[in-house]
Amino acid sequence: MPTRAFRIAYDGTGYHGFQRQPDVPTVEDAIFGALRSLGAYDPDADREGPDRPAGYAAAGRTDAGVSALAQTIALVVPDWLTPRAFDADLPADVRAWAAADVSPSFHATHDATRRAYTYHLYAPPADGDRTRTDDTPLDGGLGARVDDDRFHTACEALSGRHDVHNLTPDDRNTERDLTVEATRDGDVLVITVSAGGFARELVRRVVSLAHAVGTGDETPEKIDRVLASDPLPGHEGIAPAPPEPLVLTDVAYPDLEFTIDERAAESARAVFERRRIDRLTGARVAGQVADGID
Repeated sequence: MPTRAFRIAYDGTGYHGFQRQPDVPTVEDAIFGALRSLGAYDPDADREGPDRPAGYAAAGRTDAGVSALAQTIALVVPDWLTPRAFDADLPADVRAWAAADVSPSFHATHDATRRAYTYHLYAPPADGDRTRTDDTPLDGGLGARVDDDRFHTACEALSGRHDVHNLTPDDRNTERDLTVEATRDGDVLVITVSAGGFARELVRRVVSLAHAVGTGDETPEKIDRVLASDPLPGHEGIAPAPPEPLVLTDVAYPDLEFTIDERAAESARAVFERRRIDRLTGARVAGQVADGID
């Protein structure tokens, strides 16, 4: 049987992260459940590790609430398992949309050379017209008005090779070479963070720190303290931004070309377009209620 890599898109808001955990729904549970239902994986035979398909690995382990466009898994599968066939037993919020046959030695985690995450930060510009009726920040500061120059300065300072031990709960292997970029789309800053690999909560803490500098709650010198070798005292720690606005948008494999399954991709676009409409409608309803409370 071939070893095949799949691009997987998912809405992570209903899952407790990608990696399987006891007693809570995860994206990996949904993937393995679909494989079992399709007869493409026998958990009692030819497996690697506890209840894992042969040759299985995934590009990353997104946190609870985090979504993905280009999560990548690879495993040994029957030749007939295309993205379209995979989707037949996946839940609607998890979609396979492209695939590539790979060498049996391919490893979806270790062979990735670069990963990119995108964070959609509601952060109205400091010099723009007000879109809210008061100065109350959202989510403990997220939603406060941002000076774009200060925000971009923070992104530049956070880019490069650093020991990010103050930006993750991990206590080892914390050196990373980051690229942090941001573009404005109305009241939203679209922040892309790329690196060879990521420590836990790193992107969300990078966003929190850049946001604090952009709002003026912290000075740019705070970044120097965060990136220094000394651990920050607890009261100066950087809390992670909320997970729901974060998306795993790319995983790069330079020698690998994925083939898009057009019918699977069309189905995936329809699913996520429906979710976009539902959430836009929900936002308008919530806005009417908020605006109507005097």
